[in-house]
Amino acid sequence: MAERVIPLVDQRIAALRPRVPEGPFAGPEGWLADALGRPLRDLRISVTDRCNFRCSYCMPKEVFGKDYPYLSHSDLLSFEEITRLASVFLAHGVRKIRLTGGEPLLRRHLENLVEQLARLRTAEGRVPDLTLTTNGSLLARKARALRDAGLARLTVSLDSLQDSVFRRMNDVDFPVGEVLAGIEAAQAAGFEHIKVNMVVKRGTNDHEIVPMARHFRGTGITLRFIEYMDVGATNGWRMDEVLPSAQVIERLREELPLVPLPAATPGETAERWGHADAQGRHDPALGEVGTISSVTRAFCGDCSRARLSMEGRLYLCLFATQGWDLRALLRGGADDAGLAAAIAGIWQGRTDRYSELRGSLPPDTDATAPRRVEMSYIGG
Repeated sequence: MAERVIPLVDQRIAALRPRVPEGPFAGPEGWLADALGRPLRDLRISVTDRCNFRCSYCMPKEVFGKDYPYLSHSDLLSFEEITRLASVFLAHGVRKIRLTGGEPLLRRHLENLVEQLARLRTAEGRVPDLTLTTNGSLLARKARALRDAGLARLTVSLDSLQDSVFRRMNDVDFPVGEVLAGIEAAQAAGFEHIKVNMVVKRGTNDHEIVPMARHFRGTGITLRFIEYMDVGATNGWRMDEVLPSAQVIERLREELPLVPLPAATPGETAERWGHADAQGRHDPALGEVGTISSVTRAFCGDCSRARLSMEGRLYLCLFATQGWDLRALLRGGADDAGLAAAIAGIWQGRTDRYSELRGSLPPDTDATAPRRVEMSYIGG
């Protein structure tokens, strides 16, 4: 078994400050393609670098301890700055905005940001698809305000129903019952589209795959199993802890009848499986599960996602090693045309496809290899 190595590096990799491209570029036309022909459709916005959990695969306590230097409030983009940037991204063709963290519900008055974003419109004149990813710890008290503000969908991270396992994985002794209560509160508040994401680590929580599927079957909640990923440089990732999605489905089909479903949208990261009825047909009332296989089955080919950090850096891949500083443009007096031109130049030069190239890249133990940005900094 490989040795677990946790390099002590600054998650912000602040030294990597690539120059923002300069024009001329045409104004936004509702469609922006990168160097590989992939359109810009999804924007993930991190609103804080803080989290109240210390999950080993994301923010291990050995690195993110009590003395860790988090960003000051003045370093964070204001809600108005986030909304302004989001409006420019929408003009370029973004249709979906996901709020992430850290833990986004730690950002005070987040519902005010949701309300501002809900007033925006896509290039086609529609309300953008607004969603949020949370660990669920504060959801019970925030669900109603978020729904009233215009949030359309929720994704809750939940790695086990077994309390002892869940407490061990979040590493702050937080009870699973409070997360489940948050999910119930979200349903009561009117959220009809809720997903639960389970990061599966072999030997840690893989025995919970079938119990999780049974628990959420028929509840209207979609459960997704995510392969443990080599995001960042601090989670001590090892390939032998990855349980391939194909094996997840094998385990499920031994206990529950499943049928494959088509992708809901182009560029969707999850492979969908529907719970089947006695005749072997998908029963929508029983719901579905999904698998996200970013390690064993790359989906770089149609990736349409950009990621904006809480301090205004634009990242083009979950496994990126550099980000472009849009905050400097915002606070330096750039108008919307200037912001649009900068974003266009960055996206048009995009060639990222880390998951497809993973096998040919230097190992993480190579000190000369560029350090990837941490998941807690740009969200999942």
